[in-house]
Amino acid sequence: MDSPTVLRRRLGSELRRLRERTGLQAKSAADTLRFSATKISRIESGRTTLKESDVRALLALYGVTDESELRQFISLTRRSTQRGWWHDYGDTLPDWFQTYVGMESDAERIRAYETELVPGIFQTVDYARATFRTSLSGRHADIEPIVDRRAELRMQRQEVFARPTPPTVWVVLNEAVLRRSVGGPRVMREQVAHLIRLAQRPTVRIQLLPFSAGAHPAMSMAFHILSFADVPGRIVYVEALTSSLYLEREPDVARHEFVFEQLAESALSPEDSLSWMSELVAEGYGHDG
Repeated sequence: MDSPTVLRRRLGSELRRLRERTGLQAKSAADTLRFSATKISRIESGRTTLKESDVRALLALYGVTDESELRQFISLTRRSTQRGWWHDYGDTLPDWFQTYVGMESDAERIRAYETELVPGIFQTVDYARATFRTSLSGRHADIEPIVDRRAELRMQRQEVFARPTPPTVWVVLNEAVLRRSVGGPRVMREQVAHLIRLAQRPTVRIQLLPFSAGAHPAMSMAFHILSFADVPGRIVYVEALTSSLYLEREPDVARHEFVFEQLAESALSPEDSLSWMSELVAEGYGHDG
């Protein structure tokens, strides 16, 4: 079942298509309905929950009168307002990250470059716990319940691999991701061993970008590019400490796709990356001490 996040994007995409078919600019549509231009933008990008009254007003403006088509749009609107499974983690999941989790749960293809951290859907539970303990240190008197809750959410995100049609995930990892010890030698050995198992799945491609590759165009940033089966366009997700960006403009997406291809070309092949990780596990990350 599609997530509410993707349903909102599908609905927004259809409303954009109808507006463009009528020849209306977004500002003109907003002015006519006494909406803000920002509201139209958020509706068409699927970044806001729609009211039936707003959808009916937009459809009337765009000349949609067919009863069957109207019922389809209203049904889609109602389904898009339902709660996704991740809303049960609202106590620990920042609002700005909920959109990403919803998109990730229905993405057909995920491409990502990571500079310092194993991607969430690739993390072992102990690696996840170690990262959360570090990020929460000094912010709460008792962090363990929060660590447990966040680790539980992170593990549930990985159920995308159990879907009948799992997403294609292609990740380029900076060498620093696996050189930096998170949680100690045992945790790192288990984490890299898990990456090795994942890399052998037909829908997963992992490449290591070695330090020897030198300078590259994404040295200061990590990013994810998400694509969907039945929603046009792609979204670039960029995360900061307390917020995130969702980029959808074609020039922005195209630039990130170009950089990702450059990173993939500079990285080790999937086969060589698998060998590199196997050697790293054999080395043992030192002693647990």
